[in-house]
Amino acid sequence: MRDPLNKRLPRELKGEFSKYLIIFLFFVMTISAVSGFLVADNSLIKAYDDSFEKYNIEDGNFEYYEELTNEAKQNIEAEGLTVYKNYYKEFDTEDFTSNLRIFGERHEVDKLSLLTGEFPAADGEIAIDRLYGENHKLEIGDTINIKGETLTICGTVAFSDYSTLFSDNSDLMFDNDKFGIGTVTDEYFEKLSDTHLHYVYSWIYDKKPADDKAANNRANDLMKVMAANGQLVNFIPEYANQAIIFTGNDFGGDKNSITVFLYALIVILAFVFSITISNTINKEASVIGTLRASGYSRSEMVRHYMIVPMVVLLIAALIGNVLGYTVFESFFAKLYLHSYSLPAYKVIWTPNAFVLTTVVPFIIMVVINFIMLSSKMRISPLRFIRRDIGKKTKKKAFKLNTKINIMTRFRLRVIFQNIPNYVTIFVGIFFAEFIILFGLVFKPMLADFKDDIVNSMFSKYQYVLKAPVETENNKAEKAAITSLETYKSPFKKEDVSIYGVEPDSRFVKLAAHGDKVTISTAYNHKFGYEVGDVITLKEKYTDKKYKFTVGGFFEYPSTIAIFMDREQFNTVFGNDAEYYNMYMSNAEIKDIDEKLIATTITQDDLTKTSRQLTRSMGDMMLIFVVFGVIIFVLIIFLLAKIIIEKNAQSISMTKILGYNDREINSLYIHTTSIITVLSLFICLPIMNKILEKVFVYVFSAYPGWLEYNCPPLTMVKVLGLGLISYFVVAFVLTKKTKSIPLDEALKNVE
Repeated sequence: MRDPLNKRLPRELKGEFSKYLIIFLFFVMTISAVSGFLVADNSLIKAYDDSFEKYNIEDGNFEYYEELTNEAKQNIEAEGLTVYKNYYKEFDTEDFTSNLRIFGERHEVDKLSLLTGEFPAADGEIAIDRLYGENHKLEIGDTINIKGETLTICGTVAFSDYSTLFSDNSDLMFDNDKFGIGTVTDEYFEKLSDTHLHYVYSWIYDKKPADDKAANNRANDLMKVMAANGQLVNFIPEYANQAIIFTGNDFGGDKNSITVFLYALIVILAFVFSITISNTINKEASVIGTLRASGYSRSEMVRHYMIVPMVVLLIAALIGNVLGYTVFESFFAKLYLHSYSLPAYKVIWTPNAFVLTTVVPFIIMVVINFIMLSSKMRISPLRFIRRDIGKKTKKKAFKLNTKINIMTRFRLRVIFQNIPNYVTIFVGIFFAEFIILFGLVFKPMLADFKDDIVNSMFSKYQYVLKAPVETENNKAEKAAITSLETYKSPFKKEDVSIYGVEPDSRFVKLAAHGDKVTISTAYNHKFGYEVGDVITLKEKYTDKKYKFTVGGFFEYPSTIAIFMDREQFNTVFGNDAEYYNMYMSNAEIKDIDEKLIATTITQDDLTKTSRQLTRSMGDMMLIFVVFGVIIFVLIIFLLAKIIIEKNAQSISMTKILGYNDREINSLYIHTTSIITVLSLFICLPIMNKILEKVFVYVFSAYPGWLEYNCPPLTMVKVLGLGLISYFVVAFVLTKKTKSIPLDEALKNVE
């Protein structure tokens, strides 16, 4: 026989439609967004992982100052590896500001994935990186002008060893705007100018190391052999190559972050569920007591009241997964592909994502419902009928001073009676406001960061020379530069730029002379070095170490750098007294042969971090803002609605006593408003401090330093979004109080 209780289910759903709609939307939104993210992440990481074998990605690369001799090549290959030429030439584009790195054909190592068009087949044809083409709106058939040559785009490709476009491995951030890569035929490569030819070689081990630790040990031994066979300019094993590994590390880090984000949402939803269940039981107390007295068992009642919420969650989970695998997967994949140059991928079924986003949250909700309902159903039928379902049969009200205004006392009573609801509102506001602040602070912070870099540039141009050469530009100042790396650092190893400048330099004001050095403010902020501290650094390709005593600071906010007298520099590094390999100038130097210039550092090079992060993460930050606002609205509306429903009898009684709608709203809606506004203001400074720690932790893994800064205007925007969202909710809730009938006060009287 069909259970008569089932006939109540449609009525229960209709009666609590708005509550279940909010829970449904909350669940759909959470599952679809997180599921879509994880599916996109797993699908792309699968294509990324497969590319190592499919395209024979190198185990490392090295660069010599001159072409490798046959004898040196044989000595290196005797270490159990095969060496391949991977030369490239760099050119400045003339149609737009960027640096284009051009390779020849690749048939054996670091192969290319053709995405559109064709590989180059004739002189003047070039296949460019897909992302570089997209950022500059370049299509097949368009041309790129470089010095003395016009290149016609014949296709777009993904370079397997450049999934992230780092022009230099020591850069703080990749740059797919001002830096691009392309490939031409070997014959045409030979015809291009050798002005900026780099003798780069890739290697593949005959037998792969077991793990990164073994690879590190082997690379250290290999580096010594290479250093003994020529002038080694660069040495990058695969496990340390940012252009190769950054993508994989970012995928893994994002997956962990989004999982934490998911379960933070589940915790909030669990709070909301526990309160809504308790409210449902309170509303249905007399019905439950009557049914229990009629012979229905506890288990039957628990099962009955679990059906509607579980069906709602089940439907939400189904829809959430469908949206996750379609709309949101595509959306998040495009976000990734807007930052990384990856080969073509296929959407794969991701059981782990289904378990994390659907199975586990659903089980959590089932357990919470079951525990809450089971504990409530232990109350006797008589107590249910009497609506005596509290833990104590008598409650003594908290005594309030009679000198307090009656309306104020009434509001305080409302607060004391609804403390669990208001605590949940506070937690929900905290989490939602944190997400909104995270989304809003990033862009202005990067803008300020960029301005700080531009304002603190000690010269507009820095020319790093291959060898000392004179210039007739009297505005240029000689300097020396080299690079060491951190030693026993609390963070990942990174390069430290060492500058030797004139004692009375026009560009760098030294804070210390003699045997003490000046360090950049970025160095000070990231590592906490103070005046008098000793810094130990080492050469990249040897075990030689250097110690420097901090004597002061120079305002240089993004780069980890040390400054000293050029005389001291040459003494420390064993150079001739007048040695220099760099010019600093505010005017462009035009009388030095480009072949003698190793690198030119300009404003574009120093601002690539802020530029690239803004480009690659701008859309993601907008998602955080929208998501935070939606969470805020849903939680506040649901809990404020529960508070009104819980006090429906009191509201009805106040109407009978002659209070008008405005006065009733001032007692109930305005009380919730006070709690909400106070929560907004209390949470904001706390979140700002927490977010500062989060940013320090996140960006400590990157070279350089990104200073956290939350402008006052951003704080105002967060508060504004919160207040506007709540006013919308409050307006809807006023309709709810108006709809409560006068006869509600006569119902369920104990």
